[in-house]
Amino acid sequence: MSGWNGFDALVAELLPFATGEASPDANLSRQDGAHDLAHLRRVWVNAFAIATHEGGADAVLAASVLLHDCVAVEKNSPLRAQASRLAAAQAEAVLRGLGWQAADIAAVSHAIAAHSFSAGITPHSLHARVLQDADRLDAIGMIGVARCFYTAGRMGSALYEPQDPRAEHRALDDAAYALDHFRAKLLRLADGFQTATGAAIAQARTAAMAQFMAAFEAEIGAD
Repeated sequence: MSGWNGFDALVAELLPFATGEASPDANLSRQDGAHDLAHLRRVWVNAFAIATHEGGADAVLAASVLLHDCVAVEKNSPLRAQASRLAAAQAEAVLRGLGWQAADIAAVSHAIAAHSFSAGITPHSLHARVLQDADRLDAIGMIGVARCFYTAGRMGSALYEPQDPRAEHRALDDAAYALDHFRAKLLRLADGFQTATGAAIAQARTAAMAQFMAAFEAEIGAD
């Protein structure tokens, strides 16, 4: 594959570990269309767009993006909060096997561990901040809308609660209703971005989601 910001050789080396072709423990799920190779490429584009303005466009960032989902954990798994730590550990093993320097391995590991919303790990490096923003950008905007409803379908959730779709008189339940996920999580993500560039993109994508929600709720008669 080409067009990887000059990191084509590194991509060719690491992509098999992301997809599970090189290791049974590195298993980016081809069954999950929200965390597939297309997601990986979108996060790459986001990361290097941010790094153009913020810095950090190097091999550490490239490896962090490529391996950030190298261990797949289903959204409804009890291990979900551990997914980024598992991926970080797997990335460490992969990069050690390829002869990377310890400092660079540690930098990649931290970026991967800290990228996940559910992990609750504060990103302490520029690479970690860029990767976290890049991954979260793929959860909002129109891609975020598509991924939300796609994932809800995979998990067996309903589109919305018909009696109270805005959850004005009930607790939000985004495990049961896709529309609840916007208020429970997606509309709040923009407030936690780590870089100025990522935050600006996030605000625009959040506004687009709000417009979608308004149109959706009008169509179902929520007004």
